[in-house]
Amino acid sequence: MEDVLHTTVLEVGPRDGLQNEDRVLSPEDKIAFITRCVDAGARRVEAVSFVDPRRVPQMAGAEEVMAGVPRLEGVSYSGLVLNRRGLDRAMEAGVDEINVAVPASDTFCVRNQGCTTSDMLDAWDGIAAAATDAAVPIGMTIATAFGCPFEGDTPPARVAEIARRAADAGAFEVGLADTIGVGVPAEVRDLSRRTREAAPGTPLRFHFHNTRNTGYANALTALDEGAATLDASAGGFGGCPFAPAATGNIATEDLLYALHRTGVETGVDLERMAKTGTWLAGLLGRPAPALLGRAGAF
Repeated sequence: MEDVLHTTVLEVGPRDGLQNEDRVLSPEDKIAFITRCVDAGARRVEAVSFVDPRRVPQMAGAEEVMAGVPRLEGVSYSGLVLNRRGLDRAMEAGVDEINVAVPASDTFCVRNQGCTTSDMLDAWDGIAAAATDAAVPIGMTIATAFGCPFEGDTPPARVAEIARRAADAGAFEVGLADTIGVGVPAEVRDLSRRTREAAPGTPLRFHFHNTRNTGYANALTALDEGAATLDASAGGFGGCPFAPAATGNIATEDLLYALHRTGVETGVDLERMAKTGTWLAGLLGRPAPALLGRAGAF
């Protein structure tokens, strides 16, 4: 990694970090959380999700959150959408990027989104076309890219084909998500190379959960493979309501420590992000999975 000088860390705590928590934060608390992340130097933030709040009540109030986030030059806010209605809401709310999740597993897709992967890809084509017409950047996250809690290992060729479909529709990036934290570095290398071959020239973003304590090794491997962006969640919170035993994302502060000590610049302040993770733990009423808030920087 000697030639890697800078990488982007996408802060996903306000969306993926909160969506599986028992305690539902108010829009005001979510805005305060996002503001802390931006003040710490985060320049890409997944701020909201435009899903049915009856299914995921933690994501209610997306429009209120977007109306209150700090609008600074160079800061980009993304919103997760799963259908055309979500896209319309996202654009009306003024998001800077659209993120569409497409699970690679049919069973997970049906449980999470009420349709098969093929149906979701058809929806993706329409969403991507509408976003492109509106000049709003749109990317795809391929969920369960490494494994599914219901179907087991995800065939890498299937992930590569979905990535090709994303690139063909004009995705500005493709994210590979280890939704349940089963991947290991060898699989990261293989999937990264397959995806680049299927979607040449499309930047890759990786989203790792630390369910089995491989998330940070996977992130550093993805960086070695040329990943443009790494997702992480302040405090290490996160999970999926529709994935049994899915625990938190890799923690932003812990990832920053590994990156900065490796000589990789991110533009994000490690200590301020660690304090943000500790602050969030207080709001959620439980300890943060992250370690930097306890151990401190070295």
